[in-house]
Amino acid sequence: MSSFSNEDEVYRYIGGIFESAFEDAEIGPKLVDTGLVLKFSFTEPDSELVIDMPGKQVHRADTDGLTPSATMSMKGEVANAYWQGKVNLPFAMARGKISVEGNVASLLKLAPLGKKLYPVYIDHLTNDGRQDLLV
Repeated sequence: MSSFSNEDEVYRYIGGIFESAFEDAEIGPKLVDTGLVLKFSFTEPDSELVIDMPGKQVHRADTDGLTPSATMSMKGEVANAYWQGKVNLPFAMARGKISVEGNVASLLKLAPLGKKLYPVYIDHLTNDGRQDLLV
């Protein structure tokens, strides 16, 4: 499985998913309405993203005043595969490939919205000529 080469790529591709989602007329308001602040903690490469859904913002790391509702930790290659629809969240959690701290129930409610973003992610990789990241 392929992964990102650095923190900038994580922000560009994973963070970019949420930036696109916030602009989407259907998905954006649904994300905002969750009221969630979601933190992603990645290894290989080491990086963090904080998604402030009510504020419609993507941050590269922890920010003052934002307390995550949930934190998801995983390797970069798992995140890359997940956003292509190749990783089942509950199974990945059960197998220890993704660990979650905080409000797991709210996180699982986001899964159907995430599925609508898989094509956006794949198109972004394809348009950037990143076949090396396609699973």
